[in-house]
Amino acid sequence: MPNHQNILVLGAGELGTQVLTSLARHPQNQSTSISVLLRPSSISSSDPSRTQKMQTFKSLNITPIPGDIVTDTLEKLSEIFTPFDAVISCTGFIAGKGTQLKITQAVLAAGVKRYIPWQFGVDYDVIGRGSGHELFDEQLDVRHLLRQQNKTKWVIISTGMFTSFVFEPSFGVIDIPASKVTALGSWENRVTLTTPEDIGVITAEVVSGSESEKTFGDKATYIGGDTVSYAQLAGLVEKVTGREFERRCLTVDEVKGELVRDPENALRKYQLVFGMGRGVAWGCWGDVEFEEGDSVDYSGGMG
Repeated sequence: MPNHQNILVLGAGELGTQVLTSLARHPQNQSTSISVLLRPSSISSSDPSRTQKMQTFKSLNITPIPGDIVTDTLEKLSEIFTPFDAVISCTGFIAGKGTQLKITQAVLAAGVKRYIPWQFGVDYDVIGRGSGHELFDEQLDVRHLLRQQNKTKWVIISTGMFTSFVFEPSFGVIDIPASKVTALGSWENRVTLTTPEDIGVITAEVVSGSESEKTFGDKATYIGGDTVSYAQLAGLVEKVTGREFERRCLTVDEVKGELVRDPENALRKYQLVFGMGRGVAWGCWGDVEFEEGDSVDYSGGMG
């Protein structure tokens, strides 16, 4: 891609901030215009943390663009996206059902040349439909929509789970304060973990690096900081902390039972997917299954 492009990043949360920072600091972006889509209330907020973030963006020559991916219509989003050569979605699932599909439809309607959808994380093709997480099915709808057209070039960056998320007590895998480690599915199940910082660096290189034209080949690219089993995770946590952790395995049947009692529990839905152990880890050719005609790049070892 030319280094005089206009790039729009959607969102400035944990991942979006890292992507924006890496884009602004990339040596190929000397003449690149970088913008971030934020809710108007976030741009004008007097909250000290938000004010500091706006000041940081200003110092990096990043321009805030007002917009709301949830409340704005598809037509309005398309109008916002039209001036940009590349759109990178860093909004995550917090925006709710239908949002990722609406964003993608708006990108295509705007004729954006390059697009990185919010597909950071697991391999939705391998997991397939009916995983128990309805937003995962929507991600497959996004992939189908992209594959049915040839005007917008796209790339999916599959990163596995954010490393920080595996340490989130509410997720129920590693609880440092309580000295507990829980395996999902089995102790042999593996998961690929990547830090948001590394994802930001890789995303900036995908968009702005010398090989960016080849990378945007309407395909998935798999990266990973570490791929480990839950048994290895438990051992590492004990080694680093110097104390023993209580270990338990949460089986797929147990999670399904919990979902019967609480069918809207989003964290249980994540636990079910990771407990099944499909499409959540890679590191060698045997880890991911493909359909005939799929084109996939591998690049790993970021940790």
